[in-house]
Amino acid sequence: MGILNITPDSFFDGGKYNDPINILNHVDKMLNEGATFIDVGAYSSRPGAKHISEEEELNRILPVIKLLKSNFPNILLSVDTFRSNIAKQCVNNGACMVNDISAGNLDTAMFSTIAKLQVPYIIMHMQGSPQNMQENPKYHDVVKDVLFFFSKKIQKLYSLGINDVIADVGFGFGKTITQNYELLKQLDLFQNLEVPILTGLSRKSMLFKPLKISQTNALNATTVANTIALLKGANILRVHDIKEAMETIKIVELLNTN
Repeated sequence: MGILNITPDSFFDGGKYNDPINILNHVDKMLNEGATFIDVGAYSSRPGAKHISEEEELNRILPVIKLLKSNFPNILLSVDTFRSNIAKQCVNNGACMVNDISAGNLDTAMFSTIAKLQVPYIIMHMQGSPQNMQENPKYHDVVKDVLFFFSKKIQKLYSLGINDVIADVGFGFGKTITQNYELLKQLDLFQNLEVPILTGLSRKSMLFKPLKISQTNALNATTVANTIALLKGANILRVHDIKEAMETIKIVELLNTN
């Protein structure tokens, strides 16, 4: 899954893709390098990010969904939003998946909207909101707590007739560096949920802060983390760098076929 942030303030690529030519060139590159899905986000969810209105988010994202569908008719677009109305409008204009960082917690209409749309739905675990999630994240046991969170959410989704569910443990969303690594260490336990597991580790602070480097220099660390995630059962990698992720996938696949 290739990341397309059309926000001015995303943590790594904020402001880079703010005109049609840059967007089309970047998406074309990601597709040519092997991306299956393109995840389009217009609301920055980095820690402490500025909150924007639904109208502003819609004004950012809907023209891009239309632009990509008109230029790449067969593209598989995921819309990265926690707002049900934006999910609905984007799916109605060609998106085929919804990626919700709040798993329905920030918009109570999201689950019923997904039930009506009948599209694959990514639920992510986040403690708090992007504005406050890193202030003082606390868990009894981070792995057990996140597993319990997912088991309740998935049961609710199934009861509504939503069967295409993908789980994302939410690295960096209301977790300390230690808690992030505990989740990565025990990521294989999440296979017990019997849904595909998506991981979003690309260039995150849990990688570059311990190494005392910047996001710009965190590609190697991202590849290492993605390798660990794949070996522990991750099914989808959400990344900024498609070529390197595809190489990682191919090498790990060789382990499983030889």
